[in-house]
Amino acid sequence: MSRPAARTFDRSIVEGPIGRAVWMLAWPTMLQNVIGGVQGLVDHAMVGHFVGYAGNAAIGVSWQIYLVVQVFIGSLFTGMGVLVARFAGRNEPDTVNRVVYQAFLTAGILCVGILAPLGYFLAPSLLNLVNAAPAVQAEALPYIRTMFIFNFGTMVFFMLGGALRSAGDARTPLRLGIWMTALNVAISVVLIRGLGPIPAFGTTGAAMGTVIAAGIITVAAVRFLLSGRWVIHIHRGLDWKPDPAVIRQLFRFGLPTGIQGVAMNIGGVILLRFVGSLSNSAEAQAAYSVGYTQLFSLVTWTSVGIMGATAAFAGQNLGAGKPERSVRGVRVASGIGVAVAVGVGVLFLTVPGLLLGVFGMEDPAVAAVGAELLAFLSVSGLFVTVALAHNGALQGTGDTRGAMYISLVSQLALPIAVCWLLQETVGLEAWHVWLAILLGHMTRCALGVIRFRRGHWRGIEVGIG
Repeated sequence: MSRPAARTFDRSIVEGPIGRAVWMLAWPTMLQNVIGGVQGLVDHAMVGHFVGYAGNAAIGVSWQIYLVVQVFIGSLFTGMGVLVARFAGRNEPDTVNRVVYQAFLTAGILCVGILAPLGYFLAPSLLNLVNAAPAVQAEALPYIRTMFIFNFGTMVFFMLGGALRSAGDARTPLRLGIWMTALNVAISVVLIRGLGPIPAFGTTGAAMGTVIAAGIITVAAVRFLLSGRWVIHIHRGLDWKPDPAVIRQLFRFGLPTGIQGVAMNIGGVILLRFVGSLSNSAEAQAAYSVGYTQLFSLVTWTSVGIMGATAAFAGQNLGAGKPERSVRGVRVASGIGVAVAVGVGVLFLTVPGLLLGVFGMEDPAVAAVGAELLAFLSVSGLFVTVALAHNGALQGTGDTRGAMYISLVSQLALPIAVCWLLQETVGLEAWHVWLAILLGHMTRCALGVIRFRRGHWRGIEVGIG
């Protein structure tokens, strides 16, 4: 029996007006990230009100640690995105399907066989590493263990979103994201505070809501993937065995991104350690968790969406032999991001107390540190959005090593050096850590623009035999 024909690639990405094509990829991804971020806001707000700021700090610390490991496996999806965008640009659907299946297979083995057991047993040591206060550790341990053990659904959700976006379909991941967020919020509201016979799980309930919602959506998404209704289709005609040629290319382009992601998150963990060494560590960790990991997401949600759009646009146009369209697309995407960052920055400067109050952060000491952090982040946002637009273009065209080098310098070496130097000389204060974050973002932006303009990415060849 013949398999159903999958949808064809949208050729307007490589042939139509550039502004329209970039916006077509960017707005669903930006909106998806904003809607997806709602679940984090709801979790933090409810935990802040029902558990206290120790619960907020626990979620922030747990995610910082969890992401260090998650991004390594997630790096396979960047390698997948490079291959999918390039072969979609060449209009080779069978090769695209082959790449996505191999990425799914490899990620499954790594998630279940490595990440889950290691994450469970190493969680206490990882929490000690960041100097989490005892009250924070008590809330964080069951949260992070839940995330590690049941991580596969979340991973598959991000993998499918990246694959579809790289193939030119940014609206399907948006629909999946809306459903997952709705489920997550509904489940978390019940599990955090309890309802009827269901007990209140507090901070752990937030993790349970995340993994249950991701599991439900993953089952539904896999059914669509097998049905042939999407632009990507896993079908019986594929070779079901591991394909070393494809897997090598996944790691070739993905491993530098994994190192980049691990370096960035290790940098975040070390910054948390510096924050944990302050005299007001619990208050500063709570401000960091809400201000940097949640409120700053108003910038990063859209900026990461723009990064995904530039990766797909630049990769497809390079695959189609049109690198100048890639360059012009990055300029358009950067302009969109800066406009959003300016608006968010104004909010950070004018109503910080209102924003922090949403998360129950009404303690005067916590609110003061949080407002100080938001002032620094109001400037950081401008640099982050331009940096991520160029980072996406570098990754999408295959220059993942360039993006890695930039992150090692700007997100790991520089902020840590600044904090260490100030700690050893004048004594570390919270605003010194916020300054280190800002300097890192400024450096990442400058290096990303320089690397992209040099054009090494134009000559990168992609092939899987």
